Amino acid sequence: MTAEVVQKAPRVAPVSRAGGRGTTARWVRLVLLVLFVVVFLLPVYVLLVTSFKPLSEADPAQAWNLPQVWTTEAWSVAWEKLEPGIVNSVLLAVPGSLISAALGSLNGYVLSKWRFPGADVVFTLFLFGMFIPYQGVMIPLVQLMVNLGDTLGVSLYGGIPGLVLAHVVYGIPICTLIFRNYYVTIPDELIEASRVDGAGMLRTLWSIVLPVSGPAFAVVIIWQFTSMWNDFLFAVFLTGPTSWPTTVMLNNIAGAVTTPYSQQMAAAILASIPTMLIYLLLGRFFMRGLMAGALKG
Repeated sequence: MTAEVVQKAPRVAPVSRAGGRGTTARWVRLVLLVLFVVVFLLPVYVLLVTSFKPLSEADPAQAWNLPQVWTTEAWSVAWEKLEPGIVNSVLLAVPGSLISAALGSLNGYVLSKWRFPGADVVFTLFLFGMFIPYQGVMIPLVQLMVNLGDTLGVSLYGGIPGLVLAHVVYGIPICTLIFRNYYVTIPDELIEASRVDGAGMLRTLWSIVLPVSGPAFAVVIIWQFTSMWNDFLFAVFLTGPTSWPTTVMLNNIAGAVTTPYSQQMAAAILASIPTMLIYLLLGRFFMRGLMAGALKG
């Protein structure tokens, strides 16, 4: 009796329609992202191309054309005009953002971990400061700077110190909000354990809280540095020509008869480099610190 061997053909797995749709969706998203990047970078292309053109070629009608003659003359002139403003902006933004971060950290720490009667009311009053428009406080702020400078015997109005003070005070609400929302994510058990070990308020802040506060500091420093560096209204009202920051100097780069577009483009790029560097250095902490406490706080 002969045994018949029945060989079965291997089964071929059917093509997954869901997998095909997923691949198509990924390609569509990729194409859309590339289009968005191209559209976003078009102004940057115009800035760069125009900044390397001589004045004879820097014309709106030729904005998309590459330079026929490449030159860095516009960059040299722009740097010469902007250098005093960049120095003033550094003197404004660096200490201002660090002071804002320190005060915001102290306020957020007390309001989240060392609560006192009326803490919620105080925090609400802090938040009210975020909704006061700059334009509504200009005249009282100038009068306050003049009177405070006369009382203390220092020059606040018309110089960088007064501008730093204005930005620090105006930034306290948002800095406090960011740190407070970040610190509520720190387990209360750590604070209680430090109290049991005999640590006081400042010791707990230094040994327990600050070592894990990097993302919150990154958010506040980026926020305040960008706000101070790009400020124009406070700078015009509270400083004089010798203390003008980059934004005011950038606004003044204009010709009497013809507009030096190449110089303006080069100056705009120079003025934006510091904020881009700050975000590149601290940007990886930005979203994590910004979203911390969003669900819990």
